Amino acid sequence: MSVKRRPNHRIYIRTLRRMTPNDKLLKVFELSELSRKLFFRGLRRRFPDLGDTALMKIYLERLDKCHNRNYQQK
Repeated sequence: MSVKRRPNHRIYIRTLRRMTPNDKLLKVFELSELSRKLFFRGLRRRFPDLGDTALMKIYLERLDKCHNRNYQQK
């Protein structure tokens, strides 16, 4: 049982159910892009003295670590 109240949960679920599959896919892309931008911004704050090339290298390395490897062939 959840202790936290979620007054808008039903509205959220109803909104998701009304979305078309295409709308859901577009929302997934939008949220993915937002997550990547926030991640990059966080790296920029953590490493303010790095140049764009070095920062991009860290960004790509860390994204690669996050990649779901369940679907890769061994």
